[in-house]
This record gives sequence, C-alpha cells and structure tokens, in this order.
Amino acid sequence: MTDRYIIRYNLQFFAKDGPGGEKTEEPTAKRKEDTRKKGQVAKSQEVYNAVSLIVMFIILKIYGEGLGEKFLNVFRWIYGSVIVEAVKPAGGNINSHDVHILIIEVLMQFLGMLLPILLVTFVVAFVVNLLQVGWKVSFEPMKPKGDKLNPLSGVKRLFSMQKVIELVKSILKIVLIGAVVYNYLIDRIGFLFLLEDYSINGAVGFTASSVVELGLRIAAVYIVIAAGDYIYNRWKHHEDLKMTKQEIKDEMKDSEGNPEIKSKIRQKMMQASRARMMKAVPEADVVITNPTHYAVALKYDPAVASAPIVLAKGQDYMAQKIKETARENDVEIVENKPLARMLYANVEVDEVVPPELYQAVAEVLAFVYNIKKKEQAS
Repeated sequence: MTDRYIIRYNLQFFAKDGPGGEKTEEPTAKRKEDTRKKGQVAKSQEVYNAVSLIVMFIILKIYGEGLGEKFLNVFRWIYGSVIVEAVKPAGGNINSHDVHILIIEVLMQFLGMLLPILLVTFVVAFVVNLLQVGWKVSFEPMKPKGDKLNPLSGVKRLFSMQKVIELVKSILKIVLIGAVVYNYLIDRIGFLFLLEDYSINGAVGFTASSVVELGLRIAAVYIVIAAGDYIYNRWKHHEDLKMTKQEIKDEMKDSEGNPEIKSKIRQKMMQASRARMMKAVPEADVVITNPTHYAVALKYDPAVASAPIVLAKGQDYMAQKIKETARENDVEIVENKPLARMLYANVEVDEVVPPELYQAVAEVLAFVYNIKKKEQAS
C-alpha cells in the first residue's frame, strides 16, 4: 500500500513580488514623481566620493609646492617665534595659557591653508550630486518611521540582498585600491628608506609628491568604481519603481477617480439638475409634447433673451413628470411631434431656441397667447 502525502501550497509564494503579482510594468510619471518627493532618487555616493578625491588631489598637485612651503613656515614659526621666545623669559617654563594660545594659532593657520581646498572640493562635489538627481528638496527621509525603529525590520535589512551587494562592493574597492597602493609603493620602497638622508625640504617634497601621485591613481580607480556603481543604482532604482498590473489599475482609479464614486456624483448632479428643472416648469409659457415620449417646456421673455428659452426637457418618465407639473400649474400643453423631437435633440436646458426653429415655435406661442386672451376675456 502506497502512502499518499497531501501538500498544500499557495501559488502566491512563487510570485516574485507577493500578492500584487510580478512587477513587469514600467513606472508611470506619477510613480516617479511621488518617489522623488519622498527623496528616493537614483544616485551613487561613490560618484560623490570619487569626484571629491580627484578634485582634492588635483588641487594638491597644482598648489602642493606652495602648500608644503607654508607648512614648513608654520613649523618654523612654532619653534622660532613661539617656543624659543616663550622659554627664554620664563626660564624654560611654559604655562597652560601659552600652550592654549599656541594651539589656537596653529589650528587657525592650518585651517587657513586647508579651507580653500575643502571649499572647492565641497562645491564641486555638490554640483556633481546636483547633476545626478537635480534640485528637489525633500524632508521625507528625515521623518521618523515605525519600521526603522522595529528591530525585526532592522535584522531583515541587515541580512538583505542589498547588504550583500554592498559588502561585495566594499571588498572590491579594498582589493582594487590595495592593488594600486601596492604597485605604486613597491617601486618606491627604496626611496622611503633613504628619506633620512634627505634635507627636510627634500623629504617633505618627496612625501608630498608621492602622496599626490598615489591619491590621483586611487581617485582614477575610484572613478571607474563610481561609474559602475552609478549605472547599477540607476538600474536598481528603475527596477524598484516598476509596478504590477494591479498597482497601475489602482493608480488610474486614484488619478481619474473611482468609477463608482464618479457614478454617484453624476447621479447626484443629475438629480439636482432635474430638481431645478422641475421647479422652472411652472414658469413656462408652453410645454410642447410628442405626446408620450418627449416634453419640452419653453418660456419667452424679451427682457431676458431675444428668443424663447428651454426651461426643461425630458423623455419618457421625465416627459410625463413635466406634463404633470404643467397641468398642476395651468401651463398649456401643445402636441407637436416634429417640433418636440427637434427641440429635445438640438437644444439644451437654459439655451435659446435656434433661428431655424423660430417660425415653428412662434406659431405655437401665438396659439397659446390666443388661448390665454380668450380665457381672460371670458
């Protein structure tokens, strides 16, 4: 006898993106704009780092010699103008106040030398960041979110595929930059051991030029890494923005309005319009009928318009309601099948009768006015 095992499964477990289905649809303009407002844009931090590095080392390459001389002058000033002068009058003692002033002066001079380089680097990096994503200020990423405080969500993010990719990128950067540093230093290892035989100017100059050349090589490698990272981030951002068919439908409902709600709104508007229309029927001069299918209420007031105005019109049930209201308010009802059809099909409520129907309408009104005169006379 063969044992049978029944395994219950849910096909949703096999879907790529959960119950909503697979994200196969291109993102809509609204989806892109909404994510941009939330601060979710395709950008690479590596591009920012790479440009900052290369700009900084290019500046050092251009102004390195003058900068090195300024550093030496600072050290000469520290020894010659501060320490020696401070030691002599005090018999070899320097108090804490002197040390405090010395530190502040040194920091100010170093800051004065480095600040222009840092400012230029920052401005260039800011421009590069602006070119990546454009100008769009968003404070959405700064808002506190519950999932960020949830430790389970934190653990999930820690072991997510994105973290694995970031780890691989970090290892790749270390390997590539390590290889560049090794290849550069291995050829100059002998010079490093001879630095003690150099004059101070020569040692500083050799060290500075070596640091700048190595920095430029690292920055060049970093540019390649940043380009790859930028392409990957744009691709990933686009993939994350993709939508399921259900999301497309939901967005269309939100943007165009829910069909059920729109239908209810139209129904309410039609009811309000019919109510206003029925209130205007007692003011009509005449109601022209089919007689069973159409009814059109007309009023002629030379002070309002140069031609008769359609106050109300209806078909079938509404036509019967218009005639009932007309009878209740002693409004004349005239049967004229062709004219009733023409008015119903071609003239909207609150519009004047077109010139081509003037003659037919005028005859009906003249007939009605004659009836009223006879009634008044009798």
